[in-house]
Amino acid sequence: MLLLVFTGGLILLLLSTSLVLTLGSFRDYISGQLEDHARDGATALGMSLSHAIDGRDPVASSSLIDAAFDSSRYLSVQYLDHAGQPVAARSEPLGNFGVPDWFIALAEIPLVEGRAEVTRGWNLLGTVRVVSNPQQAYRDLWNISLAMVAINATVGGLGLVILFAILSRALGPLRQLEAQAQAVSGRDFSQRVTQSSTRELNRVTRAMNQMSDDLGVLFEGQGKLIQHLRQLNNEDSVTGLASRTAFDQRLRVEVESEERAAPGALLLFQLSDFAKFNQQFGRDTADQMLGRVADLVKAFVLKHAGGFAGRRMGAEIAVYLPGAAQADARLWFNELVQQVYALYSDASLPLTVAVYGGIAQAEEGLGRGELLAMADEAMRQAHADGKTGCRGGDPGQAPHFGAESWRQRLEAALAEEALGLWQQPMVTRTGKGPAFYQVFSRIRCDDEWVRAGVFVPIAERFGLMPAVDRLVVIKAIDWLRQDRDRQLALSLGQSSLADSDFREQLIELLRDAVDVRRRLWIGVSEQAMGHHRKPVKALAQALGKLRVGMVIDHFGVGGVPFSYLQGLPIRALRIDHSFVHGIEAHEDNRFYLESVVSIAHSLGVQVYATGVETANEWETLQALGIDGAMGYHLGRPGPANGEAE
Repeated sequence: MLLLVFTGGLILLLLSTSLVLTLGSFRDYISGQLEDHARDGATALGMSLSHAIDGRDPVASSSLIDAAFDSSRYLSVQYLDHAGQPVAARSEPLGNFGVPDWFIALAEIPLVEGRAEVTRGWNLLGTVRVVSNPQQAYRDLWNISLAMVAINATVGGLGLVILFAILSRALGPLRQLEAQAQAVSGRDFSQRVTQSSTRELNRVTRAMNQMSDDLGVLFEGQGKLIQHLRQLNNEDSVTGLASRTAFDQRLRVEVESEERAAPGALLLFQLSDFAKFNQQFGRDTADQMLGRVADLVKAFVLKHAGGFAGRRMGAEIAVYLPGAAQADARLWFNELVQQVYALYSDASLPLTVAVYGGIAQAEEGLGRGELLAMADEAMRQAHADGKTGCRGGDPGQAPHFGAESWRQRLEAALAEEALGLWQQPMVTRTGKGPAFYQVFSRIRCDDEWVRAGVFVPIAERFGLMPAVDRLVVIKAIDWLRQDRDRQLALSLGQSSLADSDFREQLIELLRDAVDVRRRLWIGVSEQAMGHHRKPVKALAQALGKLRVGMVIDHFGVGGVPFSYLQGLPIRALRIDHSFVHGIEAHEDNRFYLESVVSIAHSLGVQVYATGVETANEWETLQALGIDGAMGYHLGRPGPANGEAE
């Protein structure tokens, strides 16, 4: 565009200069013609007054002057005696003759006076002075100017059109190159420059296409490397469940972390005589059996928000359900064990097999090792019984409410809007202040606030999460309107994301909150993204149009390929706390996190960590280049305005 403007301006300058020079030459020519006309008229009158009539006769002289003035185009004709006094004279003003005054002033044709002497013999009688009338000259100059302007405009316009067509054809690939460069900056390597042009530009486009392909391959390789590292460090290669190390790490955070500790239930179950099964049917069949059992476990975990499972060793699998009460956990775990037994026994014929399970309830002050030991002891008791089933988790000793009781309490709290917001700062790496405040919801039950870690699994199970999240969003928007300097982040439940009505209500609430929505971050867990990809993608695009930031929570445990995040308008990743706990002593986790930070930053995505509880963890994370973190070491949750602990 600049080239077109510059070239068009240059053409206009050349045409204007040509017009000015041409009109200047024509004006000089006309001025010379007027001068000759005036000189010829003066000479003729002088000869007539000198020889044809008596120039001393004023009447005859006046008649001659009048006849000459009326018969030709003169502006003034004067006959002056030798003393300079007029004997006879005629003149008229220039007047209005259809030419604009500004053009007359601009052109300003010089009016040269023609002179001739009147004599009688050797006596000087006087002088004749004649000035030609320039009206016709101005009209001719005006008409010629209009014609030249029209011709120049036509030629210039046609030249610009032809130039535009030539430049568009020659420089067309530049627009595609610009679009490709913008796509590459957003890590979209699929765009190609297809339009051909000059030889030099074609070389550039081929180089850009090749570079885009190479970068795409490189990025895909990096994403696959991260995915491979995650699977290598955190997944069992046979079952696809969490590895023993990864499961123990997550379990430690759930039951020992001051920030995350909440009631829950652990199940350890084992396929009996699996060594005989392996010998009888072969290793490949045994691995396939473990994979099918893992599929049952994954489907079971998917029904329980926050649940996770892992393979301990051999045919022993562990499942943890946060927030589960003893009575409910015993019922659910027994159903799972019976499903596994049905699958295993059908495939084991003619062998006689069983599935033994042990249940342990997480309680305050109970560590990971103790909880595993309790579940293992219960599993041994079930083995001693010699039949399929679960031991442990005696419902008679259950100190917590059952699921149905929790459902009633949640519904009552939602009806009364007895839900409060707590906040925890996300501290930046530089320590210059919080990047935002993470919002946690708590419900009021029996005159005390119940943490989300306790009631959210129940709310997910009974489909109450959309109502909880909707109330949280409304309260968060009101909070932002009261505090103009604060940024808040909140996390949505899996069932909320799967609910189309909730998604529509969320977008409508944000659309109406145009004054504060840019200071709100919406969190979606990586596990939810894996289970509800289409709804999450649609939500991400809608949030992007509203310029509301989207955060991927619990990153690293959901199993979503890193390359999938490439096309989504994501503002930040939040690393799951299981990677943070004791990270200074886990080289694999440090390498994984460093790789995630590098690729995320290249995408323009920020990286935050959760669950920081020691100074060593915080220092290690800072050295890895994360943008910020939160945890009890950096700041404890506190109530929002109007709430009380």
